[in-house]
Amino acid sequence: MSLLDMVKGRLSLPVIGSPLFIISVPDLVVAQCTSGIIGSMPSLNARPAEQFEEWVIEIKERLAAHDARHPDRPAAPFAINLIVHKSNDRLDHDLAICVKQKVPLIISSLGARPEVNQAIHSYGGYVLHDVINQRFAHSAIDKGADGLVLVAAGAGGHAGALSPFGFLQETRTWFDGPIALSGAIAHGASILATEALGADFAYIGSAFIATEEARSQPEQRQMIVECGAEDIVYTNLITGVHGNYLKPSLRKAGLDPDNLPSSDPSQMSFGTDRSKRRWKDIWGSGQGIGTVREVQPAAVLIERFRREYAAARARLGDRSPLVNPAWEKVLEAVA
Repeated sequence: MSLLDMVKGRLSLPVIGSPLFIISVPDLVVAQCTSGIIGSMPSLNARPAEQFEEWVIEIKERLAAHDARHPDRPAAPFAINLIVHKSNDRLDHDLAICVKQKVPLIISSLGARPEVNQAIHSYGGYVLHDVINQRFAHSAIDKGADGLVLVAAGAGGHAGALSPFGFLQETRTWFDGPIALSGAIAHGASILATEALGADFAYIGSAFIATEEARSQPEQRQMIVECGAEDIVYTNLITGVHGNYLKPSLRKAGLDPDNLPSSDPSQMSFGTDRSKRRWKDIWGSGQGIGTVREVQPAAVLIERFRREYAAARARLGDRSPLVNPAWEKVLEAVA
């Protein structure tokens, strides 16, 4: 069975709720999954480390209870994000928990690791690896990942600089497996557009910062509601890896978002020593937040996505209203 087979019939939208550092917790993951999208969280959000297994068990039990109540619309699978960078001193611990609890989907980040993929495959799990360019994409598949998360320009947090059009089109010339596309997606029409481009899933994160289940600060939620695409800055200063951040949070931290120095990538750290972390009050966000205008439950946000998605499909119909029907006959003749 493939990853796409596993999720078939369990989604209300072809969407993965991306893992949000600090913010994604069991309440948000469960709300996403029971609303018909794949919910996820970083393993590192559970602290101390012992809490991670407790959270995974909680998610599994709550989703099983939902399925028992609603056998006609079972919950979507959940995913755990593992940071596989060498600085993450919790990787072995968290990976062992994922194997023990048979987490159905792993989203790996910051360095493809064959041994991680093999461990997840040992019980029938799947791995999507997030990448920002073709070199990393080829490396991830060569090392055993089942699919890719293409993190394109405009995505929240750690993000690439490639256009989603160019990035996805080029990837599809050599890879026909599962792909999720990330980059400023916060509307149902954008979800439909990812499918039209050839992706299997839209990968949505920033819009969920302003949900009631998220472990985000009230000021952070309000900043998401009030800001738009022009309030995002792309920098590697915060973690050593380029990402998109809210300008007001940078200003609040005493930084000038228009004159940021570059960081030394060798200094990046994803270990358990929190004293090394500079980004606690500097908040990541993608460029799609201009559609987020209130704080609401995750289920309500996902319902909005469904309405917008359906309206976009209906609006397009079988073809664009700008297209001359005579050209369809030309295509039929050469088909």
